[in-house]
Amino acid sequence: MTMNVTLSDAAAKRIAQIVAAESEKQSLRVSVEGGGCSGFSYKFDLAGAPEADDVVIANGDAKVLIDSLSIVYMEGSEIDFVDNLLGQSFQIKNPNAVASCGCGTSFSI
Repeated sequence: MTMNVTLSDAAAKRIAQIVAAESEKQSLRVSVEGGGCSGFSYKFDLAGAPEADDVVIANGDAKVLIDSLSIVYMEGSEIDFVDNLLGQSFQIKNPNAVASCGCGTSFSI
């Protein structure tokens, strides 16, 4: 299964920095869960090997794992890392989201 989700260079660089200090967890897992102020929310965790139903998104040495249920909600998205005056965070630019909260981790379709 291939879905059109991309990983920005900034996100790839930050993921590589984070997992460099880990011994067993070498990927970032992104999932979509019900809840949050807009209906769905993104969850970020460190992960080891991919599960059987995971889609693997790679950019350089960085890998992101997304399960088959979550990838449906993320079609066409870009996973980015933002470092600005408000702080540092992974952000998902999702063209399917019709509304999102101010923090950027909750959305509705």
